[in-house]
Amino acid sequence: MTSRFLIVPAVIAISAAFIGAAAAPAMAADTSCARAPTQIRTLAVTTSDADSARKALSLVNLGEKLCDANARSEASKKFSAAAKLLGTDLAAMNVAPTAQ
Repeated sequence: MTSRFLIVPAVIAISAAFIGAAAAPAMAADTSCARAPTQIRTLAVTTSDADSARKALSLVNLGEKLCDANARSEASKKFSAAAKLLGTDLAAMNVAPTAQ
């Protein structure tokens, strides 16, 4: 009887972990399309290299169009390339989540 009380919570915890792991990539793509353009534009305004800023903003515009077309994976690549042009990493920019 006591083993049933130990097994049921463990099974629930493991199930929740699998569900969370399966949902993580989809949620990451959504935040990439929602937050990355704004964050990259902010960086582009503050950079001193006008050519890199122009290229990064072009990549952001293309990434937004890809997000609208539900090509979130490709959009994420464009946002990542834009962030690299500005001297940072997309993963470092998305560390602090914002309230939605």
